[in-house]
Amino acid sequence: MKIILISSRADRVRTISLNSWAKGLLSVLLLGIPVAAGTMLGVKIADGRWELLFDNSIGEMHHQLVVQQSHVDAGREQLDSSLAAMTGKLAQMRSRLVRLDALGEQLTQIASLEDGEFDFSVAPGLGGPDESLVNEVANSVDIQQELATMFARLDNSLNSRESQLNVLQSMLSENKLKSERMVAGRPITKGWMSSEYGMRVDPFHGNKRWHGGVDFAGRKGSDIIAVASGVVTWAGERSGYGLMVELNHSDGYVTRYAHNERNVADLGAIVKKGEVIAKMGSSGRSTGPHVHFEVFKNGRTVDPASYIRRTSR
Repeated sequence: MKIILISSRADRVRTISLNSWAKGLLSVLLLGIPVAAGTMLGVKIADGRWELLFDNSIGEMHHQLVVQQSHVDAGREQLDSSLAAMTGKLAQMRSRLVRLDALGEQLTQIASLEDGEFDFSVAPGLGGPDESLVNEVANSVDIQQELATMFARLDNSLNSRESQLNVLQSMLSENKLKSERMVAGRPITKGWMSSEYGMRVDPFHGNKRWHGGVDFAGRKGSDIIAVASGVVTWAGERSGYGLMVELNHSDGYVTRYAHNERNVADLGAIVKKGEVIAKMGSSGRSTGPHVHFEVFKNGRTVDPASYIRRTSR
């Protein structure tokens, strides 16, 4: 290979002959420099693009993390709110169940049910096969919806039970009140009937005399009880009766308990059916310990026997 050098002066021309090593070195210089420069420029540009792409990726990841964190916080708040609502609902249901247990206990006492027949403090006996052990249920069930449905059913059950118990309590209370007001039963806890209502032989002079009540003989000092709830309209001594207690009941009924050893009920007091109002004695015109029992209906005496045999309903 030859390189011809021409000077500005046309009369001078130089010719340089290059061997193979010189040719290779020249080729490297002429071609390598542009290639190296291009490569360096490309690498520089590529580095800038990768840096920009990396920065954009980091920014996007950071944004996604922020979004995910906000979703997690919202979910946690929703879960806390749901749990708080469920806790409050359970507290309300527990309070209602306590009231229902107390109401059930009261109804059990009012109805005089045997112990253990109705125990509202424990869950009723229930049972049945577990279908989940036979058929696998899909895990995609919405648990929150299932809990909401369960709470709704429990709430409906509580409302139904509460309504029924309130109605039952009202009925029992009304029946109890009627039973309390009804004149029925014996005025003693121990003793026997010694004289009936109507004409009889007077024990003092042997003549026929009207007996406006019935007599129950017994042990001195034994209890005399009210045959119905009422108000004490007399509590003291009365001619022929000795110490006497008189009760005014509803529906125009009045009962008298005479010849007492001692009066327990005070004038004006409200007494309940079965309450002790006096002690059996022999005060007044009497031959021995007994209680003279009279029943008045609208101001007139009636035979107490029908009321003694009467059953409270």
